[in-house]
Amino acid sequence: METASKVSIVIGSWGSYNACNERALGSKWLNLSEFSDWDQIVEELEKEGFELDGIDEELFIQDIEGIYSSYGNWNSWHPKTLFDILDEAEVLNDSYKYDKMTAFIEVRCFDDFVELVRCKGRNWDSYVNIYPNYDWSDYGIMMFSETEENVPERLSDFIDFEAYARHFYGDMAEEYDGGIIEIID
Repeated sequence: METASKVSIVIGSWGSYNACNERALGSKWLNLSEFSDWDQIVEELEKEGFELDGIDEELFIQDIEGIYSSYGNWNSWHPKTLFDILDEAEVLNDSYKYDKMTAFIEVRCFDDFVELVRCKGRNWDSYVNIYPNYDWSDYGIMMFSETEENVPERLSDFIDFEAYARHFYGDMAEEYDGGIIEIID
């Protein structure tokens, strides 16, 4: 699969931040898809001068890109926790799973995504379907054709597929910025 992650973070340390030293502004931007495990991130931080067994032992996410920005509590997260969740969800190196994650977070929240991954593990995406570039009418046409039989095609001009979709599938499907998402609870 192509590299998918657009998730990049700046890692800060509370010790350096409070000491106002040269690492107070955090690490350089780290694209998480470039690391196969947390130990590689530790090596990068040490190359940048972080003293992980000393002043820089208490890490936090100082800045983030690639995850829906309304989640504003990143500085309470340890970066290893975020990396482990994204790695478990396989969104760092799978563009389709990354797209599913971003759609999910848009209509729910990041904490709900974390809960889904913790409950379902690597199979979390089996409970989420996205239909990029679909609107409710497109979704209704698809669902109607999958569930209804023996309806003459000539009658399709008289069916309000948007209303059909919202009425019968509105409890499991939602609109996101790029189309329709189904979340199977």
